[in-house]
Amino acid sequence: MEKTTKNTAIPTEITSVIEALEKGGYEAYLIGGCVRDLLLGRTPRDWDVTTNATPEEIIPLFPKTFYENDFGTVGVVNEETGDERLRVVEVTPYRLETGYSDFRHPDEVKFSTKLEDDLKRRDFTINAIAVSLSNGAIKDIVDLYGGFKDIKDKIVRTVLNPNDRFTEDALRIIRAIRLATELGFTINNDTEMAIQSHTKLLPKISAERIRDEFIKVIMSKEPKRGIELLEKTGILQVIIPELVSGKGVEQNQAHAYDVWEHLLRTLQHAANKEWPLDIRLSALFHDISKPETRRFSHETKQYTFYGHEVVGSRVTKKVLGRLKFPTKTVEKVTKLIRWHMFFSDTETISLSAVRRMINNVGVENIWDLMNVRICDRIGTGRPKENPYRLRKYKAMIEEAMRDPISVKMLKIDGKRLMEVTHETPGPKIGYVLSALLEEVLENPKLNTNEYLDKRGAELIKLPESDLKKLGEEAKEKKDGKEEENIEEIRKKYHVS
Repeated sequence: MEKTTKNTAIPTEITSVIEALEKGGYEAYLIGGCVRDLLLGRTPRDWDVTTNATPEEIIPLFPKTFYENDFGTVGVVNEETGDERLRVVEVTPYRLETGYSDFRHPDEVKFSTKLEDDLKRRDFTINAIAVSLSNGAIKDIVDLYGGFKDIKDKIVRTVLNPNDRFTEDALRIIRAIRLATELGFTINNDTEMAIQSHTKLLPKISAERIRDEFIKVIMSKEPKRGIELLEKTGILQVIIPELVSGKGVEQNQAHAYDVWEHLLRTLQHAANKEWPLDIRLSALFHDISKPETRRFSHETKQYTFYGHEVVGSRVTKKVLGRLKFPTKTVEKVTKLIRWHMFFSDTETISLSAVRRMINNVGVENIWDLMNVRICDRIGTGRPKENPYRLRKYKAMIEEAMRDPISVKMLKIDGKRLMEVTHETPGPKIGYVLSALLEEVLENPKLNTNEYLDKRGAELIKLPESDLKKLGEEAKEKKDGKEEENIEEIRKKYHVS
């Protein structure tokens, strides 16, 4: 990896901020995660600038800024850009920090005139690299702690003493795992040992901040590895001990792995499919209560886990609530876990049972439930993602969810027909509606208020015997159309 050839284009909104500071007579550098990403050839999610100017000196250099914090960071606002990431560029003076009585924030912040002072307070070497710019490209790299080499070697290492870094800000303990997971890096031995020694500090951190880092692990490309690192370092035992209880818990013959490995493989498949957070959380927690519900059946000589989905939904609600997940997320994930054991024999299950399942989980969630089931299947060690039984269930769900062919499809009902025709309630109203349905099935464009009002008034004048005959013909056509629709659904899923 060359220092000058693997640079992602730096937006003009960023270079203009650097140039304005330099024209004002100040030093200015890109720093932190954006530099790391640039050197990796990735597009930065955030851009941070550091300078020897104080907030009072930064503000007059830009048309619009805001400054409302204790750390000296000035937000430079660019209202013309269409990219939300570039709407606000944070500019922070070099600073020194002392005292961390809450294990999260410095007790005192002092501005400095030396870049070196700012670099040594950073968390990890890969985030402690500063670069200057020239003509929109990297000019010089300031790397005092070997961060460039650690990027090249794919290592997460703290700046200087790891014990100091973690007691300053305990969130760095889980952030190290998140960075290693997102970047595919390993963690330096001394750094990892210090993490293991300081997990007791995690309760000092707000649940919301831990949740945000945990989500980033879950949403990475390799969440299985991330969860394994959280467990190896002892972090998981502090934040979600319920998950660790699945280690070594054997299952029955349908599973190739213990509960722990099954959950991680289920999660990983959700990531491989690039499915959203709700599905990934459901995949990770769906069997969380198998350890506590496991019983050995002397009759079948196998373990049973009756009710684990019910208990598991309650445990998951407790875990997600503890981590301050939004109520909407908690409700959906616990619902998917509660009903993930829907699968049964497709040869005997009825459409009414399928409809009850859709009612239980919600129309808006039924396909996510199916995706959790797919992940669950792969997590057992089975190679086929979409076997016949699963395809059959999908077909039955689609059949149960489709709009049934009935007079309810018409843009006229019995009440309206009686208003138009002045007919009293009786069989003729039903016969007319059926006859209208036959015409609409033949030509859907006729399903308009104007046509149906007019045609209904014409049909009501026919003898009841003629209307009855038309109604019977409509029923035959409706039944035939139903069969065609069902056949199309089954062909779609290659089932009979």
